[in-house]
Amino acid sequence: MQIHIGHIIREELHRQGRSKQWLADQIGVTPRTLQRIYNKPSIDTQLLLRISQNLRTDLFLPYSNILSATTDVVV
Repeated sequence: MQIHIGHIIREELHRQGRSKQWLADQIGVTPRTLQRIYNKPSIDTQLLLRISQNLRTDLFLPYSNILSATTDVVV
């Protein structure tokens, strides 16, 4: 299963009713840069952490779910 984190971020922002400008301001990027993030299937973990913190959503969870479904990982 392929995860496209940019799409997940955009969907979560929309679900929360927040604007692209709001998130861009929170994570210190321009709205144009945020649009580029939406188009990326993967991003830097530090950036994903900042976005997760600001959206108060565990955006690492899709990766953890795949990992736990495919291996016997002890966390």
